[in-house]
Amino acid sequence: MDRSHLDADGQREMPAATLQPTPALPGMATASTLLANILIVDDRPDKLLVFRTILEELQQTIVCVQSGEEALRWLLDNEAAVILLDVNMPGMDGFETAELIRARRRSAHTPIIFITAHADEILSARGYSLGAVDYLLSPAAPNVLRSKVSAFVQLFNLTKQIQRQADEHIVLVREQTARSAAEESTRRANFVADAGKLMISSLNVEALMTGTTQLLVPSLADFCAMSVIHNATTVTRTAAVGSTDDAAVTSALSGESVLAVAIADVIASGHQRRVDNPLSCAQSGGPSTSGASDKSRPADNGTQPASPFSEALVLPLIARGQVHGTLTLAMGASSSASASSRRFDAPRLALANEIASRAALALDNCLLFKEIRDNDRRKDEFLATLSHELRNPLAPMRTAIHAVNLAGGWPPEAQKLSAMLERQLDHLTRLVDDLLDVSRITQGKIHLRTEAVDLTQNLVFALENCHTQIKSAGHSVVRSLPTGPVMVDGDRVRLQQIFENLIVNACRYTDPGGIIDVALEVDGESARFRIRDTGVGISPEMLPRIFDMFAQADSSTDRTRHGLGIGLALVRKLVELHGGTVSAKSEGLKRGSEFTVTLPTRIETTAARADATTSANTTAIPEALGDSGDSGDSGPIRILVVDDNVDAAESMSVLLGLFGHHVEVAHDGPAAIAIANGFRPHLVFLDIGLPGMDGYEVAQALRDRAGLVNGKFIALSGYGTENDKRRSREAGFIDHLVKPLNPRELPGIISSATAEP
Repeated sequence: MDRSHLDADGQREMPAATLQPTPALPGMATASTLLANILIVDDRPDKLLVFRTILEELQQTIVCVQSGEEALRWLLDNEAAVILLDVNMPGMDGFETAELIRARRRSAHTPIIFITAHADEILSARGYSLGAVDYLLSPAAPNVLRSKVSAFVQLFNLTKQIQRQADEHIVLVREQTARSAAEESTRRANFVADAGKLMISSLNVEALMTGTTQLLVPSLADFCAMSVIHNATTVTRTAAVGSTDDAAVTSALSGESVLAVAIADVIASGHQRRVDNPLSCAQSGGPSTSGASDKSRPADNGTQPASPFSEALVLPLIARGQVHGTLTLAMGASSSASASSRRFDAPRLALANEIASRAALALDNCLLFKEIRDNDRRKDEFLATLSHELRNPLAPMRTAIHAVNLAGGWPPEAQKLSAMLERQLDHLTRLVDDLLDVSRITQGKIHLRTEAVDLTQNLVFALENCHTQIKSAGHSVVRSLPTGPVMVDGDRVRLQQIFENLIVNACRYTDPGGIIDVALEVDGESARFRIRDTGVGISPEMLPRIFDMFAQADSSTDRTRHGLGIGLALVRKLVELHGGTVSAKSEGLKRGSEFTVTLPTRIETTAARADATTSANTTAIPEALGDSGDSGDSGPIRILVVDDNVDAAESMSVLLGLFGHHVEVAHDGPAAIAIANGFRPHLVFLDIGLPGMDGYEVAQALRDRAGLVNGKFIALSGYGTENDKRRSREAGFIDHLVKPLNPRELPGIISSATAEP
């Protein structure tokens, strides 16, 4: 653009060729009196020419510039009726230009119409947040553009014409009054704007109450109290000028003063009240209060103490038809003649109502946010409690089945039923574990135990654990795994849990005899695990929600393959905790699914990428570990089982007896202490959640009162967080077992415990 008409500072003149003044249209004010500037900002000369051609019919002054910097310089000394602003410009883009235009008081309210060739809701939202009055796609329809610009030009001209007529009729002696009024209006507008910014700056109720009361004192009143009613509880925050006895005023808010009774009346009726001498005692018949235009004066019998306030205004905070609280404003009492200026006149009353309206909306948003957050917290607590309570009945069932197996109590024809019961218990245990893990992650209570992990080995172990389910469904597994290690920094247990959940998901949603393709590869600095199946697939509408909590991909009436819908949600959360990503894709129903997990690798993995080998069926998967477990080489010992769940304690006793140990059972702390005095157990399995005395207290009592100073204690609990295990270690327990305990692991646990010095 030609810059020859700019002054030395580049701020004053514009090239004459950019100005296109023409006579006004019929019915409009003449150009000699009112001629509006239309500022067009676009870096492309051809688009400037098009816009100027379209808008020439408006016969106003058209100013064209090719950058945001030039527009800002022009606006230093000129005023525009409307600004057409291109979004995508080199250097300073349209959004940055608009933000700087809005930052200047002179152009803060100038209408801005953004023009862009890209339709984007996010860009549109940003434009409107910067004060845009419209957002048009380029190329814009000429008639639409002209009509929109014409409306703002006419509004601008009308405003200027009214202003000029008013200025012509104002006498010289009233100029100072007019300036003062304008300054007061600006001050009030700025005050309301500041209040609005404060009220949307936080969704915390306490911050809103504190900020609002402090903002209004002393700008609007000498004292302010904001009361919020939530869940039948009223909370009040106050602010006052330094000379006011804040403690006395706060006390009066909850007493029997005229002000306290007026606040209660406003809460009940939803109508504002104004009272004189607000801290005086209320009359026996109740306070005499009034609306905004009337005042009442309680009878003064000469015994009432002098009030620090002359009058008070109580405004209801109403949103969505409900009174959420009150905003109370009070003016300080004064004997001077200037005291009348600090009363609730019409302008101050209007301002107070505007502030109360904004505060009510902000408060409603805060309360809604708090309610949502409280509901989420209660949901998480419910899931955690549910998972814990489900563990209690699982423990005796699992132990009892294993005891019957060891004792040979199943007839040959019932062996299949025994295997079925074990599979279903394992499945139910997995669901409970997933529920508890999701709850822990949501509450931020899961902490990864990070170490160097070989994903190849981790995946092989996961396939081993899922071998029974794969085999029972008759699936074929195609594996494509690196011959060497794929190392990542992560939690070994949680990574295997990710793999197992995805494998179980593929088994569940694939019809018997299907194919499951599992692959692990290194791509750059990332390890990519992929599992593909020939199952039921995922519908397009379900695909974006497949990782949501309780989402179900299969909406058919056949519920045999349905879980709780938490496995994939848990996978996503665990993958994200490891700094990775997980995605799903499917070509539709009946066309299978594919899930991909990407994790960052360690440096040694990136430097050495191993070749992959492929095997075509499940025979290559190592068989699961034997069912007997490690019985150890320890002989029979005395074991005390303490659990308030009778079934859990008795089933554990039977199982330990089958292993050849001598077992005693107690269901509370005092019984355990009494038994231990004569039984002298070598090992104590101790439930933590006992009634009366908890497990920690019982363990200490057994050491102090039953002589088990060197006793060995193993904790049993439905809770298994790191914090729970840490507390058990600090209480002297040698191990912390989470219910339901796997009976096959019990001999090894006993052997390890008794082998310790």
